[in-house]
Amino acid sequence: MEVILKEDVVNLGSRGDVVKVADGYGRNFLLPHKLAMQATAQNKAVIDQMKAAAARRSATEKAQAQELVIKLEPVVVSFTRKSGEQGHLFGSVTSADIAAGLEAQGFEVDRRKIQLNEPLKTVGDFTVGIKLHREVTAHVKVKVMAEAAEEAPAAEPAKEALAE
Repeated sequence: MEVILKEDVVNLGSRGDVVKVADGYGRNFLLPHKLAMQATAQNKAVIDQMKAAAARRSATEKAQAQELVIKLEPVVVSFTRKSGEQGHLFGSVTSADIAAGLEAQGFEVDRRKIQLNEPLKTVGDFTVGIKLHREVTAHVKVKVMAEAAEEAPAAEPAKEALAE
């Protein structure tokens, strides 16, 4: 049975591909789950139109992403966190934190597009990628600083209380 895929199917193909599958797989899984439609001449014409529309939409999205890259490149997102003596943070800076920092500066970026393999757990400067489009990635500088320690003023009142 030949079918036209409506969605990307793992180990089979991507949207718009015409693939040959077993009759049972097509009839019992792909067609009922609306992942594919039968490959008829009429359906092939519809898919061609859908591919052309998707290509135009992708081109405009790519152009918008490239404009956003130009705006995002000079941006620096800074965070101040409590840290230990060797610069290890007591918490971490996650992709959600970075997305919130960018939103505070006027950029609306989905946290899932931020390419951060592990949360940042040390003090320093980092470059984080943001995948805005399939082919376009922006790089933002993230600066993690240690919070200023205020231990000395807190210890002095205790000494005065003991002296009296």
